[in-house]
Formats: sequence, C-alpha cells, structure tokens
Amino acid sequence: MGEPRGIFCSAQGCVGDVIIEQRLVESKEPASHVPLACSAQYCAFPVDGNVLCLWNTKDPSYQPLTLQGHHEPITAVAFGNTVSPLLICSASQDYVIMWSLDECRQKVLQGLSPRGVIMGTLLGQVLCLRLSPDDRTVAVCAGNKILMLDIESRSILAELEGHQGHVTAAEFCPWQTHIIISVSEDRSFKVWDHHVGSLIYNSPVLTAFPLLSLLIDAKSRQLVTGCANGQLWIFSLVEGHHYRCVTRVSLKKKSESFSRRVESRLCSLPEESQRPCTHGLEKGEEVEASLPILGLAPCDLSAIVSAPCVWGLSSETTSCLWIGSSAGLFIFNLANFELEAVLHYRDFRSLSIHVAGSCAVMSKANDDKAICLLTSLFGRKIVMLEIRVAALVRSQQGHDAGRHLSVLPRTCVGPTSPLCFTTAKESKTPPAPQRQSAGRSTVKDQPLVFHTKVRSSGYASAPHITMFSPKANTRKRGDHSSRRRDGPRCKEYPLESSPPTKLYKQRVLAHGPAAAHCVQYSGDGQWLACGLANHLLLVFRADLSGTPTVFSGHDGAVSTVCWSHDSRWLLSASQDGTLRLWSLRRAELALCVGKDVFSKPVRSAQFYYVDTFVLLSSGPELQLLKYHIDTCKDEIQRYKQKSRCKRVFRLPTTGRTEITSLSAVNDFYSYLVLTAGRNRTLEVFDLNAGRSAAMTVEVHSRPVHQICQNKGSSFTTQQHEAYNLFATTASGDGIKLWDLRTLRCERRFEGHPNHGYPCGIAFSPCGRYVASGAEDRHAYMYDLGSSTFSHRLAGHKDTVTSVAFSPAAPQGHREGTGWRGALS
Repeated sequence: MGEPRGIFCSAQGCVGDVIIEQRLVESKEPASHVPLACSAQYCAFPVDGNVLCLWNTKDPSYQPLTLQGHHEPITAVAFGNTVSPLLICSASQDYVIMWSLDECRQKVLQGLSPRGVIMGTLLGQVLCLRLSPDDRTVAVCAGNKILMLDIESRSILAELEGHQGHVTAAEFCPWQTHIIISVSEDRSFKVWDHHVGSLIYNSPVLTAFPLLSLLIDAKSRQLVTGCANGQLWIFSLVEGHHYRCVTRVSLKKKSESFSRRVESRLCSLPEESQRPCTHGLEKGEEVEASLPILGLAPCDLSAIVSAPCVWGLSSETTSCLWIGSSAGLFIFNLANFELEAVLHYRDFRSLSIHVAGSCAVMSKANDDKAICLLTSLFGRKIVMLEIRVAALVRSQQGHDAGRHLSVLPRTCVGPTSPLCFTTAKESKTPPAPQRQSAGRSTVKDQPLVFHTKVRSSGYASAPHITMFSPKANTRKRGDHSSRRRDGPRCKEYPLESSPPTKLYKQRVLAHGPAAAHCVQYSGDGQWLACGLANHLLLVFRADLSGTPTVFSGHDGAVSTVCWSHDSRWLLSASQDGTLRLWSLRRAELALCVGKDVFSKPVRSAQFYYVDTFVLLSSGPELQLLKYHIDTCKDEIQRYKQKSRCKRVFRLPTTGRTEITSLSAVNDFYSYLVLTAGRNRTLEVFDLNAGRSAAMTVEVHSRPVHQICQNKGSSFTTQQHEAYNLFATTASGDGIKLWDLRTLRCERRFEGHPNHGYPCGIAFSPCGRYVASGAEDRHAYMYDLGSSTFSHRLAGHKDTVTSVAFSPAAPQGHREGTGWRGALS
C-alpha cells in the first residue's frame, strides 16, 4: 500500500499497514449499488448482474466460486448463521435461491455445475434477505412486505404487511427469535412477531430520508438504524423502555469532532515525536455533504480498548459496531456514543475505490483483522480489503497518552511544588510571638507547691467513697463539638444496597421564590448544607428534622457550598463575588474574602489537600489559597477579623478560557485537579508539578456545567482505581463518564426520557450509580453498567437543580433500604 495521509499519524510516525487491498474484480455491469455479504470464511457479491461470486477470506489464493441460476440481476444476498452446513441465499426478480456452499464446492471439484434450491418465484423486488439464528426460516423483504419462508418445506409461514415503502433491512432479535424488526423507505421501523404474524410496535416517522441499514446489539439490548443523510438512530430494546430513543447521532459531526480531537492530541506530543502529517482536506477537495450509512456490522474491540473493571465497565461488555459509508469506515462505541476510529478511503492513494456505493464488513471476536467488501459508486470495480483493527485504533487514540494520570498520588511532593511552597517559606522564618490579650496577665503560670505530694490533699489517707459522678460530657443546645469527640454515629452502606427510590421526607426551605441552587452532605453524613437564591445558607440535620441553622451575610445567591474534611467548616461562594468560610460549631463567619481579591467572579470553590488549601476558579485562572482561622476570642477587638487568607498559586487554562467547573479530591492527598472550560475543553492540572497535565477538546457539544468525581467511601482495595472515574454534564448533551487515567469517555448517559436537560450530578457511596436532576422536575438514577436510566424519582414542582447522596447511614437507619439522597 502507498503512504497514507490525513489523521493516520502517531508518535511512531505515519501508519502504513492499516489496510491492504487483497482482491479486485471489474464487473461488466455497473456495480454502484450491488448487494454484498460477508461471513467468517467467504465474501459474496453478484458479478455481471446475475452471477453470484464468492471469495475465500482466509486464503486469497483460492479460486473464486461462481454460482449461476438467476436470469435477472441479483438484488439481495445473505449468509446463514450456522457453520455446518454454511448456507447462502440470493434473490432476484425471478427466484429466491438457497445454496449450500459445501455441496457447491464438491460439485465444482467434480467438474459439475452447482445447483441451489429455489425457495420462491416471482416474489417481487427483493432488497434484503435475512436467515433466522437457527437457519430454519428466511425473511424475504419484497416490496413493502416481509415474507417468512420455511427453508425445509419451502412454504410461506407468514406475510407481514404494514410498511408504506420498500423494506430496506430486517434483523431477527438474538434473544427473542420470534421477533423480527424491519426498516423501510417510509422512514420508520416496525417490530413484528412472525410466529403469529402480528405487529408489536410501529415507530413514528424518524427523519426525512430513507432508512437504509439496521443492527440489533445483544450486549447493550439496543437497536441501531442508519439513514441516507448520515443520521444514526439508537433505540432501547430493554423490556419496559417501550423502544425509547436513546440518542441520535450525526455521523458527519462525529467525524469532524473526532478529527479535531486527534489533531489536538498530535499537537500536544513532544516535538521529537511528532511527524509531519496533513490533517483535514487538501486544497481543491470539498467536504462531503452527507455520509449515507450503507451498512452496519458488529465490531469487537475488547482486546484493544481497555476500560476500568468496576461495576460493568469492563471492555468485555463494551459494544462497538462498524459503520460503512460512501467515504469511509467508522468504529462507533455504543457505550459512549463516540467514534473510536475513522478510516477514509481517500487517505490511501493506492486503493482502487475512494467513493463506495455498497459496503459490507465482517470482523470476528478476538481477531485483529476485519474484512471489508466495497463496490465503486462511479465505476464497476469490486474490492476486498483487509483492515488491521489494532493499528487503526491505536494510531488515532494514543492509548499510551495519559496513563500516568491517577487521582492516587504515586510520588512525593516536589520541592518546587506549590503544595509545599508555604511550608518551605514559613520554615525559614522564626515563629512569631503569640499576642497576649489585653485583659490577660503577663506573669507566667507557676506551680503553687514545689514538691510531689501534699499531706493535706489526702494522699496518705484512705480514699473517700464517691457519692455521685458529675456528667462531664453534657452537650449544650447548638454545640456541635461533641459530635467530633464521640465520633460520627453512622455506618457504611453495603455495596449491594439498592438506591433510594421512594420519597423519605420533604422540607420547605423558604417561603416565596427562593430556589435551592446547591446541596451538599458533610463527610460524616450528619449534616446537609443548602445554598439558596435568597442569599442564605441553611444547615439541616441529615434526616431534615429540627430547625436549620441559618448563615447569613452574602449579598447574592449562594452558588457553591462545600464541607471541610473534618466537617467543622463550611465554604460558600456567591454571585456577589465573595468567598466565605463559616464555623459550624459557632454558627458564625470565620473568614471572608472580598471580591476585590478576584478579577472575575468565583465560579467554583472547595477545600483541597485535606483542608490545607482552598481551591477555586476565577475567570480563566485556577487559584490556590492558603488560609488560617483564628479561633481565639477577644472581647475588645471582637469585630476585627484575625483570620487571614493568602493566594499562593495561580495557573491559567490553556487558551485562557473561562473555567465553568472544577473538581479535586479532598478526602486524601491528591495532586490532580479537573477543570472544564467554556470552550468545551476538559483540562487536568498537576499541582505537584504546577502545570497542565492533559487536555481533551470538545468533551460535550455545549459548555460543561459540572464535574463530579467518584469519591465513594465503600471501595475495597481492589476497587481503588474506581476513584479515577468522574462524570461531566452539559445542558442538552447528557452525562458522560470518564476514566482519568486515559481521559477516555467510557459511558454516556443520554438525555432524560422527558427531554429534560441534566442540571446536577452525584455519585452514590458505592460508586455504582450516578444521579442527576433535570428540568422536567424529576431526578434520574443511572446504573454504570448500562447507558439508560434505572430509576426515575418524582415529587418536585420545579427544576431539580442539585443532587447529593449521603455518604453514610445515620444511626438507626434500617439496613437494605438504600442510601438516603437529598434533592433540591
């Protein structure tokens, strides 16, 4: 093959062994829309109109097998599903013929002409053939109806009518063999029970263009169909989902976004590892108006794409498919609805076909090679291609990039790290003398006696009988300090506990139009903080009982609340531009950082490095603040703020775009900080090195609203890598689950069934579920093992803006009842 061009560039240079053209034939008749079929051993296509030709895919040196029997041009071809005997069915205007390839091969070796079995005569224009999983029934899509033929008796079992246009594709359901699904030029799909000949479901009109291809994925229980304008529609076949549309994908937009991501990755490589490669189209070329989806086929990437093995996210359960179009081949991931690889025919100059009219792909499980059969759109050529799937995917994904990233620290803090900057500076200066209060004596405390025992104190006499013991651990009303002395009275939830699905308790936060913008549980699960639009901050008990503690002082709506690791302090940011730190014990303000300190409003803020710093975003900058809280009481200077705060580090984002959300782990010492920009860029900062560590562009189609990391407290030692999972959400673009180690989107949870945009996200304590609020006044619970929601929670009368899980169960909470969540 010649040198490829385009996006086939990696750190090792351009890839030259991605695709190999094994066979080429020219037909006497135009081959623009010739039907094609591929199996594990053969590729089948009509040549010269009515002659069926078969190529051996395992050994290209084998002589092609030609089967003659049709008088009219062949319009449909399909292989059987059993290995022995291997059947192939062909159809034309005159006949539908079933061939046994083993018998045909023996006839040829004996010098005889192979013959097939005629299944039907003059059935009409057949555009699609499909054999049942047991090869006992063949579905013949003739015109606008489907004929179910019994292969043994050669009789019509059922006639399925209902489509308003020609049926273009049909598939048997793998787990319900009596179900068959069909798509048509009438732009809809129908679900049939062919045993009784009845219609189960009729979809509405999906698009303005005909539906051309169809695939049923058994792993994800999803139906995938493609249309002539390059739109990919995905529907859920899970029982109870009622064929709900999961997502709609534009192949052209996905291809352009994928190319930009690959280009950004190549540009981020070191200079010595880059190779000159031309991305995009050369001069004189034009972008294709659409990418018609000509064929769909399953694709196995379990040996190539690695995913975190936690809660069903392993690569063995990830489903991918081949998408064949006129311009190239695409590998599409059904878990995250993203492209894993793109192969444009024009990128390989030595290929005989650059624009395809028909396409068929076949790849076996645990096999690095895929076979693709193509016909020319403007000529008579038919070619068979061999594709090296591993070389294709790795050249564009760069799986080695980003693997060093981990939330768990692997090295010690460097001497130049901003995380130890203040410590090194303070160690060089002598400690300042402590200030004495005005009313306190300057005389040092001295002992009253200078010997060890005093005879009058009763050391020499028998001990007195204790009449009573005072209660030394009494707790005053409003004093929360005893909670820390006694320890949190909570227990961990079991990993297999079910999520909350029923309304436990409801509280009215404020009278009048005062929306709750954010909610957050304390680390011990005892307290719940709520930030309101009426400038107030409320702290409830976890069970929402009693009167909440009110924190007032902001002049704008409270947009962010965050608890410290020890649950003693509460951090809040407001639209008034200030950052305030509150004492939960005294229910008062401990530190206020005015808006004169920040050049832009604070969008996100939290405690960081186990309460050592305050991490925040202001405009395009990531800032690190070192704070000191003075808890001493001075009655004379009670109004003077003795707590102080100092900025110790600031770092701008790449491109200096505004940060919309940030996230970092505070439960243990971690160096990584995740940020999302308004330009839809996800960037990871390493504060140990004080620089940007990795970046991914176009993570959503709209700016990211929130980043949420998996901080569940119930993980075992084998599941520590699950801390590297985090989720992002964007309005109208659903929720995406990412693996920090590779910065790959591993799962995408599509928009809610009622088309309500997600507004807030939270991980469950065990890390198995992700909860999200929505504009449709519902909250949704997603299981990480699937791409669809598992529970829908109702009860709100307005938009659910924030979601929070309690990290632990309060004392007395019944086991097995699930986690207690808070929604606002």
